[in-house]
Amino acid sequence: MSKYDVIVLGTGPGGYVTAIRASQLGLKTAVVEKESLGGVCLNWGCIPTKALLKSAQVFEYLKHAEDYGLKVENADKDFAAVVKRSRGVAEGMSKGVQFLLKKNKIDVIEGYGKIKPGKKVDVDGKEYSADHIIIATGARSRELPSLPQDGKTVIGYREAMTLPEQPKKMIVVGSGAIGVEFASFYNSMGTEVTIVEYMPNVVPVEDEDVSKQFGRSMKKAGIKVMTNSSVEKVEKTKDGVKATVKTKKGEETLEADIVLSAVGIKTNIENIGLEDVGIVVDRDKIIVNDWYQTNMPGYYAIGDVTKGPALAHVASAEGITCVEKIAGIHVEAIDYSNIPGCTYATPEIASVGMTEKQAKEAGYELKIGKFPFSASGKASASGAKDGFVKVIFDAKYGEWLGCHMIGAGVTDMIAEAVLGRKLETTGHEVLKTIHPHPTMSEAVMEAVADAYDEVIHL
Repeated sequence: MSKYDVIVLGTGPGGYVTAIRASQLGLKTAVVEKESLGGVCLNWGCIPTKALLKSAQVFEYLKHAEDYGLKVENADKDFAAVVKRSRGVAEGMSKGVQFLLKKNKIDVIEGYGKIKPGKKVDVDGKEYSADHIIIATGARSRELPSLPQDGKTVIGYREAMTLPEQPKKMIVVGSGAIGVEFASFYNSMGTEVTIVEYMPNVVPVEDEDVSKQFGRSMKKAGIKVMTNSSVEKVEKTKDGVKATVKTKKGEETLEADIVLSAVGIKTNIENIGLEDVGIVVDRDKIIVNDWYQTNMPGYYAIGDVTKGPALAHVASAEGITCVEKIAGIHVEAIDYSNIPGCTYATPEIASVGMTEKQAKEAGYELKIGKFPFSASGKASASGAKDGFVKVIFDAKYGEWLGCHMIGAGVTDMIAEAVLGRKLETTGHEVLKTIHPHPTMSEAVMEAVADAYDEVIHL
């Protein structure tokens, strides 16, 4: 039996980052992986979807070349080539993880891993032991009883990334990040897309102003948006599917080639030995403390299988915190109120902290500022004037409570707000921080200026 200091189950952005940090700290480390290194994020999620969306963005530029004083005749796309490029990007990233694990002298154990009592892991009949076993098995597409996935006419995100042919009509159920990113991609490619969302607004976890703006942008792009609606049943037809949608006005029937179910995720905690070891689970989440220890000594869990936000950067941060604690380093518990969220549709969405509604419900007196990209020189020059930056401050102490952005490139801008909040920056400090001109990031400073009645460019 091979003996390690740390064994990590899963090599997604939680698992492989955890393993590398453990190795850096001098711990003999192994990872167990049943599929491709990099997990869902690198192979079927974060990375390949961004490759698809980049192709869609370039295609949009080609279609609107005349807006920039350019001429492109007969702009067309090769759907299969777009998918192939996306898969190539994913493959390259997976090979990158393989290189990093080898560089850090981490053993890769291929196969299906199950934890066992006595700090052991069984991988397809072969046993390994470790002082510390970290579960990072991630999640998969959740299935609704009314919307069972067959992988052909009713699909999840994995199939949506590798369809052999582009559908003419698509119904997307759910308007979280996964749903709207695929809706954005397929719409840009020329598919007729309808989004069905149960809540009153699309991207319902976002600030209401952002949700409403995004809904307008979707409709402007030609996407049909049905809110306060739910898919009750889906029937296969000769040509595709027929979906019965319950709306406030009654039932409506939609026809399409394919339905994409994007109604959230389900954790991968079945058949990994949790019951055998006696690890406590609440619904489909493993219960852990601030250091990701389960109720059983020597067993830990990070990422989507725990109660934190199911985001790649959260899983990485949790894994690093977990192994640094194991190595005896003094670490701070993660502040889950300062986790950025990003959606990479067109336009992009990025946010951190409280929404206006949450801040009001918490009893704060607020200073709120908003700066539209229509007033930004860089946005005008770039042809990307849709959207805005919204900032929320505590009027009494100047604490930066929340920041919400919608527009081109905002996923690359949100880190300013995350860092500012981490350092307990006040509104006046942001306002007196000189931002470069012309940039999209100026909108942050301008929004803060608006909150404090000092805005110049509005």
